[in-house]
Amino acid sequence: MACIALAGCASTPTATTNSLGMQMVLLPAGEFTMGNAASIETMSALYPAYEPRRLADLADETPAHRVRITRPFYMAKHEVTVGQFRQFVEASAHVPESIVDGTGGYGYNAAYDPATTKRGDAFEGRHPRYSWQNPGFAQSDAHPVVNVTWHDAVALARWLSATEGRRYRLPTEAEWEYACRAGTSTQYHSGDAPASLSAVANVFDTDAAANWPDWQAFALPTADGFAFTAPVGQFAPNAFGLHDMHGNVWEWTADWHGATYYAHSPQDDPQGPDAGRVKVRRGGSWHTWPLYARCAYRNWNTPVTRYTLVGIRLVMEAD
Repeated sequence: MACIALAGCASTPTATTNSLGMQMVLLPAGEFTMGNAASIETMSALYPAYEPRRLADLADETPAHRVRITRPFYMAKHEVTVGQFRQFVEASAHVPESIVDGTGGYGYNAAYDPATTKRGDAFEGRHPRYSWQNPGFAQSDAHPVVNVTWHDAVALARWLSATEGRRYRLPTEAEWEYACRAGTSTQYHSGDAPASLSAVANVFDTDAAANWPDWQAFALPTADGFAFTAPVGQFAPNAFGLHDMHGNVWEWTADWHGATYYAHSPQDDPQGPDAGRVKVRRGGSWHTWPLYARCAYRNWNTPVTRYTLVGIRLVMEAD
């Protein structure tokens, strides 16, 4: 990364590893177009399996608008892993929200059938048997942690801040999209074609579709060997050196969701609406159709949501 883009570059390392083993990469200040400028016709050509209604539902990605990120910041090279989250829990005595409230999380259960007449989505919960330690499928310490709430993510950032004397936090929605695009303006940092995801992302493909055959038409027509989450860093990074910005797990951001926020958001360092009901999550997951894993796609959940598809990536502020 060129020093010319970084204020104080002589004394600011371009990468560092923190006390939990998270590799943090310094991203330069910069400007980009946030949101999706593609027409419905273009989107229909890229995603012919989707009904026009689904494409029309993407209005909160518009209008596409210029955003300036005015300060460099560090972003984690990988999503927070099970092993890193375990270190945090053991060192901080934090009790994840799914355990505190006694309702548990969600988990994959191939036999679960909420409609009693068909296989359903095979995600069971909330139930106390499921948590960040058990999402219903095998995970090692190298896999991204799931079943963590927005509050759990904030607790991790606060503990790291207090422990290390540096400010950690969730990325703003604008910082996240800037980091994902890494200088590109296409639907994915790998290009416009959904097929380009096969090299950079663990999304809903033929491996995952084996468990959800009714959704085969929406699957990426390739196999990456991962029916569920993949250990972090298994796919090629973007130009900033960040892995899994598309797929693997959704990533919480700091922002409240506002369906019309883009129409009046500030150009410099937008922080999202002042209040809201749901927090934005970005990037898609191992169970996400390619349409919803794009750089511009906005999804959301309440801050207490815990799910088999949702994890964490942190930001550390630069000096």
